[in-house]
Amino acid sequence: MATFNNGSILLLIIALLSISSITTSHAARSLLQLPNLPTIPSLPQPTVPQLPAIPNMPTAVTLPPLPSVASLPTLPTASPLPTLPSVPKMTLPPLPANIPLPNMPSFPNIPTLSPPPSN
Repeated sequence: MATFNNGSILLLIIALLSISSITTSHAARSLLQLPNLPTIPSLPQPTVPQLPAIPNMPTAVTLPPLPSVASLPTLPTASPLPTLPSVPKMTLPPLPANIPLPNMPSFPNIPTLSPPPSN
């Protein structure tokens, strides 16, 4: 039943695509067979006003000279940072000497069958 539904859906899609391509090609053929249509008159081009002239940029002004290194003020020296106190190391408590381990289940034994005797 499922294959019938899938097959019928596939056939429906193919049929729809076929019909759509037929109508498209028919419409294109009928457009090609139309008599010469009158040309569309060209519209007058709008006139664009002229852009204003770009004003002249002022000439480069000479920059004042940079101050010399000797005339710069000296920065105050920074005091050394205080040292951080040492943090004690974290230790875990000791484990007991005899930890009982959990019992692990054993795998069941699968009986093996001997092969039949060869003739």
